[in-house]
Amino acid sequence: MSEPDRVLVLIGPMGAGKTSVGRRVARLLELPFVDTDKAIVRDHGPIPEIFAEHGEERFREWERAAVSDAVALGGVISVGGGAVVSAATRELLRGVPVVLLTVSPEAVGPRITGSARPLLAGGEDPVDRWKRIMEERRDWYEEVADATFDTSRTPMSRVASRIAAWTRGRA
Repeated sequence: MSEPDRVLVLIGPMGAGKTSVGRRVARLLELPFVDTDKAIVRDHGPIPEIFAEHGEERFREWERAAVSDAVALGGVISVGGGAVVSAATRELLRGVPVVLLTVSPEAVGPRITGSARPLLAGGEDPVDRWKRIMEERRDWYEEVADATFDTSRTPMSRVASRIAAWTRGRA
């Protein structure tokens, strides 16, 4: 099942809807769904604790391994927003279809406010921090993406339908 037509990876910033859209796309394509952040939590514990106890570098190592395992198994895969930070992870994404989900700062605010995301912790406004992180990662997202879909104002079900149609059109 690791053939490119049996794998679809969703990337994008925090709050773009990778998990919500990914689950829907997986149902539409009749493929399994994997959220690599959930796999990391299952294997290593809560992400905020991983960051606190082991640091971001160790988290990124475990993330790369989770992405590698998921790509090898196939299906629709949602990866964490920072997965593209690692050159090794970006290399894993070459050769498989990758969809970038984007979202505007205005739309992401309600999605991330009050969340327990380690990179948004601290006294800074979460949306301002999100904007800075997005700008830092934008080139990496675009480097590996084969298609881009915005989730700012479109219902997640419609975004999922569009991605499924795009995926079928590649087959």
